[in-house]
Amino acid sequence: MTFSIVAADPGAGDWGVAVASRFPCVGAVVPWARAGVGAVATQSWANTSLGPAGLSLMGEGVPAEEALRRLLDQDEGREDRQVGFVDAAGRAASFTGSKCMAWAGGATGPGFAAQGNILVGEQVVADLVRVFAETEGDLCDRLLAALVAGDAAGGDRRGRQSAALLVVRERGGYEGRNDRYIDLRVDDHPEAPQELTRLFEVWDTTMLIRNDPLVPADPELVADLQRRLALLGRFAGDPSGAYDEPTRTALAGWAGEHNLEGRLREDDQISNLLVMEIRDLTPELPTADHTSASSWQ
Repeated sequence: MTFSIVAADPGAGDWGVAVASRFPCVGAVVPWARAGVGAVATQSWANTSLGPAGLSLMGEGVPAEEALRRLLDQDEGREDRQVGFVDAAGRAASFTGSKCMAWAGGATGPGFAAQGNILVGEQVVADLVRVFAETEGDLCDRLLAALVAGDAAGGDRRGRQSAALLVVRERGGYEGRNDRYIDLRVDDHPEAPQELTRLFEVWDTTMLIRNDPLVPADPELVADLQRRLALLGRFAGDPSGAYDEPTRTALAGWAGEHNLEGRLREDDQISNLLVMEIRDLTPELPTADHTSASSWQ
């Protein structure tokens, strides 16, 4: 009732799962991952204990294939299961039980395991694999592209309902306090994979610092920001152009209010996104030609 791809980029320190299904809240059941350890997808009458148990074994250094074999040997319902593992080194394993509903099957390669059941056909898994291999970018980009391709190939033959993307990275979570770099879920939507893509774009723009050029905090730029922060009631001083503590505090207060605290820095550079966002909110203060917004895009 699900198709998924489990994958790793050990060099970048990323492990993750992308999954879609004609099943509600699939992200609460199928994907499991731990930074520096590996990732698991457990589906088709999912035995959710295989997630934490698999991560525990792989965390002890047991390779993906051996970890999966050990756990399936203990599972009396294994012929109803479908599971994908990838370990810390990117070694992968996939299992499809003999009682999984057709079409059901999987494929593995360097750094990934793809699998699905109750699919329109094997082309779904083939496209998951092909697009994952062909796509450039971070692991999250490749996982999401593969999932969308699997959906375009027909996906779950019963239709669409939910989708999820989980990617872990050491200290990759909010304020570096956990490893949940990306944890997005579409729990009930008629076009779940496309809605997941939309949510990822929001998360990428707001929370992930991947495509945000840094600009020097030179006096002209800082004075412009000080004037705009004053308009917003955040800054009470003169627009001196000094990137001092009152200015940093004002910018931090505004950024926190708009969910942009992750863009703040402690050095003398400023996020381009912060500059553009604050200018969008204060269009009544024109930017001088020599400090135009395009200078920092």
